[in-house]
Amino acid sequence: MRKVNVSAREKFISLALATGKKTLNVEDIWAICNEADLKYPQWFTKDPENRAGRGLYKLPTANVSAVDLSAQVLPMKKTEIAPVAPVAQNRIANVSTDLETGNLVPEVYKNYVPFGNYEDLLAIVNSKQFFPIFITGQSGNGKTMSVEQACAKAKRKFVCISMTPETDEGDLLGNFVLINGQMEWRDGPVTTAARQGAVLCIDEIDYGAQNLSCLQRVLEGKPFMLKKKGEIVYPSEGFTIVATANTKGKGSEDGRYMFTNVLNEAFLERFLNTYEQEYPPVAVERKIIKKELTSAGRTDDEFAEKLVTWADVIRKTFSEGGVDEIISTRRLVHICKTYGVHGDRMKAVSLCLNRFDTDTKMSFLDLYTKLDAPAKEEDPITVNVPSHNEEVPF
Repeated sequence: MRKVNVSAREKFISLALATGKKTLNVEDIWAICNEADLKYPQWFTKDPENRAGRGLYKLPTANVSAVDLSAQVLPMKKTEIAPVAPVAQNRIANVSTDLETGNLVPEVYKNYVPFGNYEDLLAIVNSKQFFPIFITGQSGNGKTMSVEQACAKAKRKFVCISMTPETDEGDLLGNFVLINGQMEWRDGPVTTAARQGAVLCIDEIDYGAQNLSCLQRVLEGKPFMLKKKGEIVYPSEGFTIVATANTKGKGSEDGRYMFTNVLNEAFLERFLNTYEQEYPPVAVERKIIKKELTSAGRTDDEFAEKLVTWADVIRKTFSEGGVDEIISTRRLVHICKTYGVHGDRMKAVSLCLNRFDTDTKMSFLDLYTKLDAPAKEEDPITVNVPSHNEEVPF
């Protein structure tokens, strides 16, 4: 029989019919595309006529028999398609976003070293139960990354949203948007995560607007209403919520985390557990910094040892009230990346301390030069040791 050049659209339609299903979800569509090496058919998913519900699409009713499908590698199954009720002309279309069509499973970060609450997070993620938790701790100690990497390990979908004072109910649950002169509904990240059974991470939740009551029903794991649309959303299996914050929802008394809010007690009560995340132990942090230095192209175990020791001393002094600032694991990683660019230890340390006030910077630099005297000799100009006899709190 003569081989016919079948278009990508016709090929997709034929393979969709061959599944024998009446409707397709996003996973079905991706399976067809991966099997036949096709691009994701946005021409199909964005057509209001093909929608059978949120994330569900009706099989095309076009007559594909006119195309010679015997040339396809995959045979078709003969399927009778049930007639579908016509779509109302005034139906409001839904905007398709990357959260619906993209791969939400995060990649494994090769430099990540598990510590602290990671095993508990992994158990929660693997359970696929609705188990909302709250993680609190100092900035830059890996709270959000631990959740992301637990999802990467478990191959679970992960959706993360960072809160701001301007974040409102529409940003979280969804809103109407004007596209090409037509009002269309776009799901927010909370709704998308619920529909897809993903792990939702609400990052810096204490920076959000004070009125987060729109999430109280969501935090119970029950169906919740999109008030502006009049739709009830039924969360899929596996959906859960992890909130991260630098405070425990009581505000920042010491002023270190400005503009954090005091969260409603009824809101906080909906989290089953609260985890207190500390900085990684010295041995773990040493592994992290060694990996980061290698990734930066500057394998230097001695430098890693000095950085970790330096940060640990500062943290202990901070906990005793001796200093007002702290060196986070994130800042150590910044130093590694800077060292990778400039190849100079003191320059890397100095540049990454410039964010602190002058007294704090000079105190931290003075301590580091005591730990790494050779680095001071290599670059005496960068150190800028105080000329006066000011005491440092170490």
